[in-house]
Amino acid sequence: MSEAPAIEGGCRCGAVRYRAEGGPLWVSHCHCEECRRSSGAPVSTFVGVRTGRFTFAAGTPGAYESSPDVVRKFCGACGTPLTYEAAIYPGEVHIMAGTLDEPKTLAPERHVFVRERMPWLEIADDLPRHDTLPRGVPRVPRG
Repeated sequence: MSEAPAIEGGCRCGAVRYRAEGGPLWVSHCHCEECRRSSGAPVSTFVGVRTGRFTFAAGTPGAYESSPDVVRKFCGACGTPLTYEAAIYPGEVHIMAGTLDEPKTLAPERHVFVRERMPWLEIADDLPRHDTLPRGVPRVPRG
């Protein structure tokens, strides 16, 4: 059995690049306020990968502690938000899906924190929707 292809991407200006081996753990749309404020978008889509299989391949991102034990990384040159890491999700890096080189290859599996979604935004898909983070399914960023 062959391993999933590497996930690669980076910022808009190309100064920071990343690579994750082994494929995604999960892909989810997040509607929480913290993700909205951090991304500047009404919904953020994340790809979860294993920390030990993720590297910044070029450049050094800036880092911002958006809340206690939560670090978001971004390009210091162009400002592109890149990743989310939290102590409550050990062993995971959450990549902003819009920064992937091939975002069309990793389809979201669910919506989370829909109780916080913008009332004027309707996404017409059949994915499961959860008011918070559901039990028994892979996690997504919060905070």
